[in-house]
Amino acid sequence: MSEQIRWMSTKEAAEHLGVTLRSLYRFIDEGGLAAFKFGRVIRLKADDVDAYIENCRIAPGSLEHLYPEVKGSSAVHGRAETL
Repeated sequence: MSEQIRWMSTKEAAEHLGVTLRSLYRFIDEGGLAAFKFGRVIRLKADDVDAYIENCRIAPGSLEHLYPEVKGSSAVHGRAETL
């Protein structure tokens, strides 16, 4: 017997992801998150939303471009010591 699909509204999905509805619609429109339109209603499969969360996991070492490299061993809390 097949497992029943658990559907989420766009509001529920956005809250589950912790994003705005506008961001959710962008994820859907860009093809990153699957959604279904039934008449005028858009629904998402809960399993697809959970899979999207896992696919967005950040790999260790991939954020180095966001913080500056500390130069020299005399740097303390982002400021160089004066001698």
